[in-house]
Amino acid sequence: MTERYARPEARIAAGDAMVTARGLVRDYESGGSVVHALRGIDMDVARGELLAVRGRSGSGKTTLLNLLGGLDQPTAGTVQVDGTQISGMSEDAAAHVRRNTIAFVFQTFGLIPILSAAENVEVPLRLVGADPRERDARVGELLELVGLAERAKHRPHELSGGEQQRVSIARALANRPRLLLADEPTGQLDSETGQRIMLLIRNVVRAEGVTAVVATHDPIMLDVADRVIELLDGELVTPTAVASGRVPRGD
Repeated sequence: MTERYARPEARIAAGDAMVTARGLVRDYESGGSVVHALRGIDMDVARGELLAVRGRSGSGKTTLLNLLGGLDQPTAGTVQVDGTQISGMSEDAAAHVRRNTIAFVFQTFGLIPILSAAENVEVPLRLVGADPRERDARVGELLELVGLAERAKHRPHELSGGEQQRVSIARALANRPRLLLADEPTGQLDSETGQRIMLLIRNVVRAEGVTAVVATHDPIMLDVADRVIELLDGELVTPTAVASGRVPRGD
């Protein structure tokens, strides 16, 4: 596998960046002590890029995605998505950005059990009041894209784990987001199914023209990503630091 790392200080021209994070810090209090989940992250994600974030458990991957998606606020630093600063936003304002600009895919598929695959994909379109004919067309287009057109009427319990994750990806794309954030999307899948999901994410990024940041241990995604960055104890590190086992900064 050829890994595509960028140096932590790498910069992308402002007009070409979908995501810009500067000085990103997230600290938590736990049991009377402070956990330094992220320690001053500077990063850019180019428009249309598929970026993989790797790192062992506890390295800060999920925290980073939560901050990039406005699900959490940084202790210090800023996050801009598509030119809008989302760090420091009110919850209502952040929810508006998430509804219209950002989509999420998680390990747990989060499908509504009583709804069919098509109805699950349709939910975000209903939330924004899309025209019924446009909803139907978009749902059909997305189920075709993820290879589930013939399973449109099946409920989640009638679908395999991989099929459920494909539905969740289709649902995430329903409102044509500009940024897709995926946190260990193959974590509950076997290796063969996980490979298909990773390749699907690459294909939908290209087909839909979105930017994607995927936190993953899966070597398939590390192969298909445009670029790979690594987190170690809340910091971006270079391959040299990882190979030597050097921790950039202790508590």
